[in-house]
Amino acid sequence: MATISLNHTEINVGGHFPVVGEYAHSFLVVDSNMIDVPLSRFAGKPKVIAVIPSIDSAIGLTIARQLERLSVDWPDAVILVISVDTPYALSRVIEQERFRRVQLLCTLRGRDFHKDYGVMITDIPLSGFMATALIGLNASDIVVYSELVSDLSFEPDYGAMVEDLFPPIEEEELELDDAEQIEKLERYEPNA
Repeated sequence: MATISLNHTEINVGGHFPVVGEYAHSFLVVDSNMIDVPLSRFAGKPKVIAVIPSIDSAIGLTIARQLERLSVDWPDAVILVISVDTPYALSRVIEQERFRRVQLLCTLRGRDFHKDYGVMITDIPLSGFMATALIGLNASDIVVYSELVSDLSFEPDYGAMVEDLFPPIEEEELELDDAEQIEKLERYEPNA
């Protein structure tokens, strides 16, 4: 069991938090239209999964807004923000905030998510809510970044997630050594 804090008070968090290198556990969550959304819907795409206590909490809305802003640089990625809210709350916030890239989802029918993703707060009065977390999955659903945020009111380290999920593309070394250059020149035949 992991421990996080809120206002310097320890809070226990249960379940198995994803570890880098593992395959992500499948899940079923619900969107703002009350439609079931499985992880498999996003097969073949990198995924950013932010777990928040509530979209109506200051930290939850801040994280969703930040991911919406950052997602412009990740056109091929799916951005999921998962909370315990109702689909009605999600719909209201989507309309108010005009989210275009961030998909707000809830655990209305997917309470196993809390335990399967290691974000299940077990201490009263917050039991039932989820701890703040940020998880990055590659296109094959392998965990490449996972952060259980140390305090329920803190934002995750977006920069570290970006480095792990979207590493810079390094240019291939195009220079040939001298022997390779000589060999290419010897094989050269003009078209005349």
